[in-house]
Amino acid sequence: MAEMFFNVKIEFDVEEVDSIIRRTINNEGKGYLCAIESNNVTIANKDEGFLKIVNDSLVNICDGSVLAKVLGIIHGRRFKSYRGDDLLNKYVRSDDFSHFFLGNTDEILDGLKNNLGKINNSILKMPFESLPFRKVEEFDYKGIADMINAARPDIIWVSLGAPKQEIFMSMLLPYLDFGIMCGVGAAFNFNAGVGPVRRAPRLMRNFYLEWLYRAYEEPKKNIPRYLRFLSIFPKLLIDEIRKSKRKSLKHRS
Repeated sequence: MAEMFFNVKIEFDVEEVDSIIRRTINNEGKGYLCAIESNNVTIANKDEGFLKIVNDSLVNICDGSVLAKVLGIIHGRRFKSYRGDDLLNKYVRSDDFSHFFLGNTDEILDGLKNNLGKINNSILKMPFESLPFRKVEEFDYKGIADMINAARPDIIWVSLGAPKQEIFMSMLLPYLDFGIMCGVGAAFNFNAGVGPVRRAPRLMRNFYLEWLYRAYEEPKKNIPRYLRFLSIFPKLLIDEIRKSKRKSLKHRS
């Protein structure tokens, strides 16, 4: 069972994440996966309703390398991020699954389809559907689910950005017959090859500086997010250190 970190359920064991995904698909179950990074950690710790949404998921992955590093230091364990972009690229390479790509813009979806089709030609036959720009409570969830259910995908990739995509998945879930929704946000943009949003160069990722690249790339969007996280980080850090010490004392007794 996934542990709580900064009050949010996160699974750092990649094999366990993949096992949950495969097991759910094989059993024709349904659910959703959230990619946890600083922004949705901030919102989850300020909004109990959103906290419940992310913790009611099938499984959550850590989408931030700095987040994984900090938590690893606190708990004395080797944590690595499993980013939404890495998850997407891993699963589209496999012929074991059918996919549905949902959200973002037609331009991004066209680029995404073209590039993913180069990785796995079967992707070209799978649905890519944009969504109208509207408030999360205004979507026609039954209509969207009917479209997805007709295609019968194993994995539904959702790109609406946090926290919208997490709320969207929780509201769509009751209408789905089966399948796993994965909220991967900017992973669509990273793989589309069009538009201004790109993934940070590997060198920056290796030095845990992807956040800095994202801040430079979209300052109006990302800098306020980072500042909001920093405003609650001291309390989260103290609480997490205390939790780690309690666990350590319990294991010694």
